[in-house]
Amino acid sequence: MTEELLRVDDLVVEFPQAGWRKPPFRALKGVSVAVNAGETLGIVGESGSGKSTLGRAVLGLAPVTSGSVTYDGRDISHLSRRQRRGLGHDIQVVFQDPYTSLNPSLTIGDTLSEPLTQAGIAGADARRRVKELLDRVGMPADSVERLPKEFSGGQRQRIAIARALALEPKLIVCDEPVSALDLTTQQRVLDLFIEIQERTGVAYLFVSHDLSVIRHISHRVAVVYHGEIVEQGDVDKVTTDPDHPYTQRLLLASPVPDPTAQARRRAERQAVIRA
Repeated sequence: MTEELLRVDDLVVEFPQAGWRKPPFRALKGVSVAVNAGETLGIVGESGSGKSTLGRAVLGLAPVTSGSVTYDGRDISHLSRRQRRGLGHDIQVVFQDPYTSLNPSLTIGDTLSEPLTQAGIAGADARRRVKELLDRVGMPADSVERLPKEFSGGQRQRIAIARALALEPKLIVCDEPVSALDLTTQQRVLDLFIEIQERTGVAYLFVSHDLSVIRHISHRVAVVYHGEIVEQGDVDKVTTDPDHPYTQRLLLASPVPDPTAQARRRAERQAVIRA
């Protein structure tokens, strides 16, 4: 039986709105999902759907109004910042923008050493671990002395992935980690995520607006629309024969290289929207 690692039950997230007597904005409306050890759950939806808010709630970066987030059997919905520090060994994150997620004033060696130092790993052990991390993500050992500005977007994202792997987490929340990259680099980074998962058994909560990206990397998928899960299930089923009209529109919006097929998809999407 596959071990359940993360469970989100009936999660509601609300944000206050400016203005007198304005009710709070409800970004998530009773969302429930689960992630098993070693698997990838894709979270897909358009901008503003609430998908990134789900990832941020798991990380403690968005307030939980009601419902629960349980990690490895422990309710982590309302932990303080201090209490969450202990979760750094188990839960990590890779953010969307590789150009802002790395401190521009720190060398790559210092960036990768930071979580190790906080975990009590220093000196020769830390240096060896940094070199292992760089090798794992396909970066040269001499990267340790260089600054982020000396690397491309794809290389920076590899470094961000290395930082997330530093403490050997069980779960990584990936918030649109390839959306800022060109298509060729996207493919390489996605393949890297898959290779790392096969090697380490890490689980991913993988957030993306792109159904083709979700299809490539996920085992299961949950589709978010206006703060609600409208469809979830096996990735092959949901991304080839979806039941919900919103998922059908997402599928038809995915680009294809054939202009004729793309035009046909556009017409089919309009027909679904009118229906």
